[in-house]
Amino acid sequence: MRWFQRTPIRLVLAAVPTVGFIVAMEGVAAPFLGDVVLKLVEAAGVLALYIGYVRLIERRPVAELRGPGAVSELARGLILGASLFAATMAVIYLLGGCAIERGDAGGALAMFVGAAVAAITEETLMRAILFRIVESSLGTWLALLLSAALFGVGHAFNPGATVASTLAIALEAGVLLAAALILTRRMWLAFGLHAAWNFTEGGVFGAAVSGFDHAHGLLRSRFHGNPRITGGGFGPEASIIAVAICLAAGCAILALAYRRGRFVAPFWRRPATAASDAV
Repeated sequence: MRWFQRTPIRLVLAAVPTVGFIVAMEGVAAPFLGDVVLKLVEAAGVLALYIGYVRLIERRPVAELRGPGAVSELARGLILGASLFAATMAVIYLLGGCAIERGDAGGALAMFVGAAVAAITEETLMRAILFRIVESSLGTWLALLLSAALFGVGHAFNPGATVASTLAIALEAGVLLAAALILTRRMWLAFGLHAAWNFTEGGVFGAAVSGFDHAHGLLRSRFHGNPRITGGGFGPEASIIAVAICLAAGCAILALAYRRGRFVAPFWRRPATAASDAV
């Protein structure tokens, strides 16, 4: 019960400084540094704040950012994220929903850095902080439901967003990315998945990423037809194809994690001696 009582305090202590730092960095104008450097500083600052919170407040090693296998988990996440989006585009293309043309590689590096930084900041906030802290008291299933819903709502004000796109983000990304943390109990698989999906979407195929258009991909995708298939103005993430593919992958990872005993019971179903924080 003590973890349930302390959860709101822990969420405030972890999330408020992180959100404040992200908002402050988004408002910084430093042309002498450049956007790429500012983004890298933002990612480093978010990680530093999280590490400081874990060491000072939770008083434990930051196991979710350490450990053997981190490199291989990151690599698997990158491969899986790129593969999932490529599969989504392949189905949309075969259904006649898009045309793919030669693009412009000039902005690929900036897009890659942007995708990596977005993955680090969003995953730290939504999975390492929100999901993990809520899971420590309410258990895996409720933490998964809450974090997925809030992740969808977090994209509800993006350009081209609709109720359908908000639900799509919750189901495809909210479930899949939380499943990556549940399975490995580290952040690297989720970091790789998120970064590779975004970069493949915008930096490779030149499609809109969560409503934000990217005209400098290695390719240029032009969508037409049924927005349920193409995702409309929000981009392929709002497509039922993306939802089906990513939700299937997320459920498969969840099933594997469950078989490996990685799920955490809510506090009211635990013995008194088991009331400890789950990483």
